[in-house]
Amino acid sequence: MIWPADRLTRFETARLLGARTLQISLGAPVLVKIEKTDASKIARHEFKENVVPMTIKRKLPSSEYSFVEIKRAIEKWVGEHPGEF
Repeated sequence: MIWPADRLTRFETARLLGARTLQISLGAPVLVKIEKTDASKIARHEFKENVVPMTIKRKLPSSEYSFVEIKRAIEKWVGEHPGEF
C-alpha cells in the first residue's frame, strides 16, 4: 500500500517533531511567538501552527520518490488528533 501524499504516518510525525526539537535546541530560529523555552514544546507548537520548515521524501517500492504535501498533511493530522497538543 502506498500512503497518501497528504497524510503523515506516526513515524513521520515523530521524526518531524524530533528533528525540529533538535534544530531548536541547537539554536535554529523559532518560527512562532511563544513564551516557552523547552525545545520540544516549541516544536510541538510550531507543528500545531503548521509552520514546520521541512520536507518529507518517501521512497516507494518502485524505487521512485514521493514528496509529502506537508502543510495539508499537518492540517489533517492535527484535525484527527485534537487532544494530543
